[in-house]
Amino acid sequence: MPRVILVAFDGAQGLDVLGPAEVFAGVRRHHGPGGYDVVLAAVGGGRIHATSGVPLVARDLLRLRAAPSDTVLVVGGEDGAIRAAVASKPLVAWVERAARVVRRIGSVCSGAFVLARAGVLDGRRAATHWSACAQLAAFRPQVAVDANAIFVQDGNVWTSAGVTTGIDMALALVEEDHGRRVADAIAARLVLYTRRPGLQSQFSEALVAQTAASDPLGPAIAWARANLRGAIDAGRLARRAGMSLRTFHRRCAEQLGTTPAKLIEGLRVEHARTLLATTELGSKTVAARCGFGSPRRMARAFERTLGVAPRAYAALHRR
Repeated sequence: MPRVILVAFDGAQGLDVLGPAEVFAGVRRHHGPGGYDVVLAAVGGGRIHATSGVPLVARDLLRLRAAPSDTVLVVGGEDGAIRAAVASKPLVAWVERAARVVRRIGSVCSGAFVLARAGVLDGRRAATHWSACAQLAAFRPQVAVDANAIFVQDGNVWTSAGVTTGIDMALALVEEDHGRRVADAIAARLVLYTRRPGLQSQFSEALVAQTAASDPLGPAIAWARANLRGAIDAGRLARRAGMSLRTFHRRCAEQLGTTPAKLIEGLRVEHARTLLATTELGSKTVAARCGFGSPRRMARAFERTLGVAPRAYAALHRR
Protein backbone atom coordinates (compact mmCIF):
# COMPACT_ATOMS: atom_id res chain seq x y z
CA MET A 1 0.00 0.00 0.00
CA PRO A 2 1.20 3.57 -0.64
CA ARG A 3 2.16 5.34 2.57
CA VAL A 4 0.86 8.60 3.95
CA ILE A 5 3.44 9.93 6.39
CA LEU A 6 2.02 12.52 8.81
CA VAL A 7 5.00 14.43 10.17
CA ALA A 8 4.28 15.71 13.67
CA PHE A 9 5.96 16.91 16.87
CA ASP A 10 5.10 17.62 20.49
CA GLY A 11 2.38 20.26 20.55
CA ALA A 12 0.90 19.30 17.18
CA GLN A 13 -2.74 20.20 16.52
CA GLY A 14 -4.73 17.02 17.10
CA LEU A 15 -7.22 17.62 14.27
CA ASP A 16 -4.36 18.30 11.85
CA VAL A 17 -3.24 14.72 12.53
CA LEU A 18 -6.44 12.77 13.07
CA GLY A 19 -8.65 14.55 10.52
CA PRO A 20 -6.57 13.58 7.47
CA ALA A 21 -5.70 10.21 9.07
CA GLU A 22 -9.39 9.26 9.28
CA VAL A 23 -9.95 10.31 5.66
CA PHE A 24 -7.08 8.16 4.38
CA ALA A 25 -8.08 5.26 6.61
CA GLY A 26 -11.58 5.42 5.14
CA VAL A 27 -10.29 4.25 1.75
CA ARG A 28 -9.76 0.74 3.15
CA ARG A 29 -13.51 0.42 3.67
CA HIS A 30 -13.97 0.80 -0.07
CA HIS A 31 -10.81 -0.78 -1.48
CA GLY A 32 -9.60 -3.10 1.25
CA PRO A 33 -5.89 -3.72 0.59
CA GLY A 34 -6.00 -0.89 -1.97
CA GLY A 35 -6.00 1.74 0.77
CA TYR A 36 -3.17 3.60 2.45
CA ASP A 37 -0.64 2.77 5.13
CA VAL A 38 -1.00 5.80 7.43
CA VAL A 39 2.12 6.51 9.50
CA LEU A 40 2.52 9.11 12.23
CA ALA A 41 6.17 10.10 12.60
CA ALA A 42 8.21 12.54 14.67
CA VAL A 43 11.90 13.12 15.23
CA GLY A 44 12.97 10.55 17.83
CA GLY A 45 9.59 8.80 17.78
CA GLY A 46 7.76 7.75 20.93
CA ARG A 47 5.02 9.65 22.72
CA ILE A 48 4.09 13.15 21.67
CA HIS A 49 1.21 15.25 22.94
CA ALA A 50 -1.41 16.97 20.84
CA THR A 51 -2.65 20.49 21.62
CA SER A 52 -5.48 18.94 23.62
CA GLY A 53 -2.99 17.06 25.80
CA VAL A 54 -3.97 13.70 24.30
CA PRO A 55 -0.85 11.53 23.89
CA LEU A 56 -0.02 10.08 20.46
CA VAL A 57 2.59 7.45 19.65
CA ALA A 58 4.82 8.22 16.68
CA ARG A 59 7.47 6.33 14.79
CA ASP A 60 10.95 7.79 14.53
CA LEU A 61 10.91 10.00 11.45
CA LEU A 62 14.67 9.76 11.01
CA ARG A 63 14.42 5.98 10.59
CA LEU A 64 11.93 6.30 7.73
CA ARG A 65 13.24 6.44 4.18
CA ALA A 66 10.98 8.38 1.86
CA ALA A 67 9.77 6.41 -1.16
CA PRO A 68 8.53 7.60 -4.59
CA SER A 69 4.98 6.40 -3.83
CA ASP A 70 4.74 8.27 -0.49
CA THR A 71 2.56 11.22 0.38
CA VAL A 72 4.09 13.37 3.14
CA LEU A 73 2.05 15.90 5.11
CA VAL A 74 3.58 18.12 7.81
CA VAL A 75 0.96 19.05 10.39
CA GLY A 76 0.58 22.33 12.28
CA GLY A 77 0.48 23.13 15.96
CA GLU A 78 0.87 25.70 18.70
CA ASP A 79 3.09 28.71 17.98
CA GLY A 80 5.87 27.51 20.24
CA ALA A 81 5.73 24.00 18.80
CA ILE A 82 5.93 25.33 15.23
CA ARG A 83 8.89 27.52 16.10
CA ALA A 84 10.65 24.49 17.56
CA ALA A 85 9.82 22.40 14.48
CA VAL A 86 11.14 25.08 12.13
CA ALA A 87 14.33 25.28 14.22
CA SER A 88 14.79 21.48 14.18
CA LYS A 89 17.60 20.83 11.69
CA PRO A 90 16.94 17.04 11.52
CA LEU A 91 13.24 17.61 10.82
CA VAL A 92 13.80 20.27 8.16
CA ALA A 93 16.57 18.24 6.51
CA TRP A 94 14.33 15.14 6.35
CA VAL A 95 11.53 17.16 4.73
CA GLU A 96 13.96 18.69 2.25
CA ARG A 97 15.25 15.24 1.23
CA ALA A 98 11.77 13.75 1.05
CA ALA A 99 10.52 16.54 -1.22
CA ARG A 100 12.99 15.43 -3.89
CA VAL A 101 11.73 11.86 -3.79
CA VAL A 102 8.08 11.51 -2.87
CA ARG A 103 5.07 11.63 -5.15
CA ARG A 104 3.39 14.39 -3.13
CA ILE A 105 4.33 16.56 -0.21
CA GLY A 106 2.24 19.05 1.69
CA SER A 107 1.20 20.61 4.95
CA VAL A 108 -1.80 21.22 7.15
CA CYS A 109 -2.27 24.64 8.73
CA SER A 110 0.96 26.10 10.14
CA GLY A 111 2.92 23.06 8.99
CA ALA A 112 3.51 25.25 5.93
CA PHE A 113 6.25 27.03 7.90
CA VAL A 114 8.29 23.81 8.01
CA LEU A 115 7.89 23.35 4.24
CA ALA A 116 8.87 26.98 3.75
CA ARG A 117 12.00 26.57 5.87
CA ALA A 118 12.95 23.54 3.77
CA GLY A 119 12.55 25.58 0.59
CA VAL A 120 9.73 23.35 -0.68
CA LEU A 121 7.35 26.29 -1.22
CA ASP A 122 9.75 28.61 -3.04
CA GLY A 123 8.15 29.93 -6.20
CA ARG A 124 4.84 28.24 -5.40
CA ARG A 125 1.38 29.24 -4.22
CA ALA A 126 0.61 28.05 -0.72
CA ALA A 127 -2.07 28.26 1.95
CA THR A 128 -1.91 28.36 5.72
CA HIS A 129 -4.18 29.42 8.59
CA TRP A 130 -5.74 32.84 7.92
CA SER A 131 -4.11 34.29 11.03
CA ALA A 132 -0.62 33.30 9.81
CA CYS A 133 -0.75 34.32 6.13
CA ALA A 134 1.11 37.60 6.66
CA GLN A 135 3.65 35.87 8.88
CA LEU A 136 4.35 33.19 6.28
CA ALA A 137 4.77 35.80 3.54
CA ALA A 138 7.24 37.70 5.72
CA PHE A 139 9.01 34.52 6.86
CA ARG A 140 9.63 33.31 3.28
CA PRO A 141 9.05 36.03 0.65
CA GLN A 142 9.67 33.47 -2.11
CA VAL A 143 6.27 31.92 -1.30
CA ALA A 144 3.10 33.25 -2.95
CA VAL A 145 0.74 32.99 0.03
CA ASP A 146 -2.90 32.55 -0.99
CA ALA A 147 -5.06 33.92 1.81
CA ASN A 148 -8.25 33.21 -0.18
CA ALA A 149 -8.10 29.41 -0.28
CA ILE A 150 -8.68 26.55 2.11
CA PHE A 151 -6.18 24.41 0.24
CA VAL A 152 -3.86 24.86 -2.71
CA GLN A 153 -2.30 22.39 -5.13
CA ASP A 154 0.78 23.64 -6.97
CA GLY A 155 2.33 20.76 -8.86
CA ASN A 156 2.95 17.93 -6.39
CA VAL A 157 2.88 20.30 -3.40
CA TRP A 158 -0.39 20.58 -1.46
CA THR A 159 -0.97 23.02 1.40
CA SER A 160 -4.11 23.59 3.44
CA ALA A 161 -5.37 26.39 5.64
CA GLY A 162 -6.41 26.01 9.26
CA VAL A 163 -7.23 22.83 11.14
CA THR A 164 -10.35 21.24 9.60
CA THR A 165 -9.30 22.23 6.08
CA GLY A 166 -6.82 19.37 6.29
CA ILE A 167 -9.85 17.10 5.93
CA ASP A 168 -10.92 18.90 2.75
CA MET A 169 -7.43 18.58 1.31
CA ALA A 170 -7.16 14.90 2.27
CA LEU A 171 -10.46 14.22 0.49
CA ALA A 172 -9.10 15.93 -2.62
CA LEU A 173 -5.99 13.74 -2.45
CA VAL A 174 -8.17 10.65 -2.16
CA GLU A 175 -10.25 11.83 -5.11
CA GLU A 176 -7.07 12.22 -7.17
CA ASP A 177 -6.11 8.61 -6.37
CA HIS A 178 -9.45 6.80 -6.24
CA GLY A 179 -12.07 9.03 -7.83
CA ARG A 180 -14.84 11.27 -6.66
CA ARG A 181 -17.23 8.50 -5.64
CA VAL A 182 -14.85 7.13 -3.01
CA ALA A 183 -14.02 10.61 -1.68
CA ASP A 184 -17.73 11.52 -1.46
CA ALA A 185 -18.50 8.26 0.35
CA ILE A 186 -15.81 8.98 2.93
CA ALA A 187 -17.11 12.52 3.40
CA ALA A 188 -20.61 11.16 3.94
CA ARG A 189 -19.39 8.64 6.49
CA LEU A 190 -17.58 11.40 8.37
CA VAL A 191 -20.87 13.38 8.33
CA LEU A 192 -19.35 16.42 6.68
CA TYR A 193 -21.86 19.13 5.83
CA THR A 194 -20.32 19.55 2.38
CA ARG A 195 -17.11 18.95 0.50
CA ARG A 196 -15.47 22.32 0.04
CA PRO A 197 -13.44 23.13 -3.09
CA GLY A 198 -9.87 24.34 -2.61
CA LEU A 199 -10.62 27.95 -3.44
CA GLN A 200 -13.47 28.14 -0.93
CA SER A 201 -12.67 31.25 1.07
CA GLN A 202 -11.38 31.28 4.64
CA PHE A 203 -13.35 34.52 5.02
CA SER A 204 -16.21 33.13 7.11
CA GLU A 205 -13.90 31.23 9.42
CA ALA A 206 -11.83 34.36 9.93
CA LEU A 207 -14.85 36.45 10.82
CA VAL A 208 -16.22 33.87 13.23
CA ALA A 209 -12.86 33.51 14.96
CA GLN A 210 -12.20 37.24 15.14
CA THR A 211 -15.58 38.37 16.44
CA ALA A 212 -16.69 37.05 19.78
CA ALA A 213 -20.39 36.42 20.36
CA SER A 214 -20.46 39.39 22.73
CA ASP A 215 -18.93 41.73 20.15
CA PRO A 216 -21.52 43.85 18.27
CA LEU A 217 -19.74 43.13 14.97
CA GLY A 218 -20.59 39.43 15.15
CA PRO A 219 -24.42 39.70 15.05
CA ALA A 220 -24.23 42.50 12.48
CA ILE A 221 -22.11 40.39 10.15
CA ALA A 222 -24.37 37.37 10.68
CA TRP A 223 -27.37 39.51 9.76
CA ALA A 224 -25.60 40.81 6.64
CA ARG A 225 -24.74 37.30 5.51
CA ALA A 226 -28.40 36.27 5.84
CA ASN A 227 -29.66 39.32 3.92
CA LEU A 228 -27.23 39.68 1.03
CA ARG A 229 -30.01 40.09 -1.53
CA GLY A 230 -31.12 43.33 0.06
CA ALA A 231 -29.65 46.81 0.10
CA ILE A 232 -26.79 46.58 2.59
CA ASP A 233 -24.40 49.45 3.15
CA ALA A 234 -22.04 50.64 5.87
CA GLY A 235 -24.67 52.86 7.49
CA ARG A 236 -27.18 50.05 7.83
CA LEU A 237 -24.59 47.68 9.26
CA ALA A 238 -23.44 50.34 11.71
CA ARG A 239 -27.01 50.77 12.97
CA ARG A 240 -27.31 46.97 13.32
CA ALA A 241 -24.16 47.00 15.43
CA GLY A 242 -25.44 49.90 17.50
CA MET A 243 -22.55 52.16 16.49
CA SER A 244 -22.02 55.44 14.74
CA LEU A 245 -20.72 55.12 11.20
CA ARG A 246 -17.34 56.49 12.27
CA THR A 247 -17.06 54.00 15.14
CA PHE A 248 -18.12 51.15 12.84
CA HIS A 249 -15.37 52.05 10.36
CA ARG A 250 -12.83 52.07 13.18
CA ARG A 251 -13.99 48.72 14.63
CA CYS A 252 -13.88 47.04 11.21
CA ALA A 253 -10.31 48.25 10.79
CA GLU A 254 -9.30 47.15 14.29
CA GLN A 255 -11.12 43.80 14.42
CA LEU A 256 -11.11 42.67 10.79
CA GLY A 257 -8.42 44.70 9.09
CA THR A 258 -10.82 45.92 6.41
CA THR A 259 -13.35 48.61 5.55
CA PRO A 260 -17.14 48.16 5.77
CA ALA A 261 -17.42 48.33 1.97
CA LYS A 262 -14.81 45.62 1.48
CA LEU A 263 -16.43 43.57 4.23
CA ILE A 264 -19.79 43.62 2.44
CA GLU A 265 -18.19 42.86 -0.92
CA GLY A 266 -16.27 39.98 0.65
CA LEU A 267 -19.47 38.48 2.05
CA ARG A 268 -21.12 38.71 -1.36
CA VAL A 269 -18.14 37.15 -3.13
CA GLU A 270 -17.99 34.39 -0.53
CA HIS A 271 -21.63 33.44 -1.13
CA ALA A 272 -21.23 33.70 -4.90
CA ARG A 273 -18.23 31.36 -4.82
CA THR A 274 -20.25 28.75 -2.99
CA LEU A 275 -23.14 29.00 -5.45
CA LEU A 276 -20.87 28.86 -8.49
CA ALA A 277 -19.01 25.81 -7.15
CA THR A 278 -22.02 23.81 -5.94
CA THR A 279 -24.92 24.68 -8.28
CA GLU A 280 -25.69 25.03 -11.99
CA LEU A 281 -27.07 28.55 -11.55
CA GLY A 282 -26.14 31.12 -14.19
CA SER A 283 -24.18 34.29 -13.48
CA LYS A 284 -27.26 36.51 -13.61
CA THR A 285 -29.08 34.44 -10.97
CA VAL A 286 -26.01 34.18 -8.73
CA ALA A 287 -25.41 37.92 -8.96
CA ALA A 288 -29.02 38.60 -7.95
CA ARG A 289 -28.96 36.17 -5.02
CA CYS A 290 -25.76 37.69 -3.69
CA GLY A 291 -26.89 41.30 -4.02
CA PHE A 292 -24.50 42.40 -6.78
CA GLY A 293 -27.31 43.69 -8.95
CA SER A 294 -25.70 42.61 -12.22
CA PRO A 295 -23.21 40.02 -13.52
CA ARG A 296 -20.89 42.87 -14.50
CA ARG A 297 -20.67 44.16 -10.94
CA MET A 298 -20.10 40.62 -9.69
CA ALA A 299 -17.33 40.12 -12.24
CA ARG A 300 -15.57 43.29 -11.12
CA ALA A 301 -15.78 42.16 -7.47
CA PHE A 302 -14.33 38.75 -8.38
CA GLU A 303 -11.45 40.36 -10.26
CA ARG A 304 -10.67 42.64 -7.31
CA THR A 305 -10.93 39.89 -4.69
CA LEU A 306 -9.75 36.75 -6.48
CA GLY A 307 -8.17 37.90 -9.72
CA VAL A 308 -10.43 35.57 -11.72
CA ALA A 309 -13.77 35.96 -13.52
CA PRO A 310 -16.90 34.17 -12.15
CA ARG A 311 -17.20 32.04 -15.28
CA ALA A 312 -13.59 30.85 -14.99
CA TYR A 313 -14.08 30.17 -11.27
CA ALA A 314 -17.16 28.06 -12.00
CA ALA A 315 -15.34 26.12 -14.73
CA LEU A 316 -12.53 25.28 -12.31
CA HIS A 317 -14.55 24.42 -9.22
CA ARG A 318 -18.11 23.47 -10.13
CA ARG A 319 -18.80 19.98 -8.82
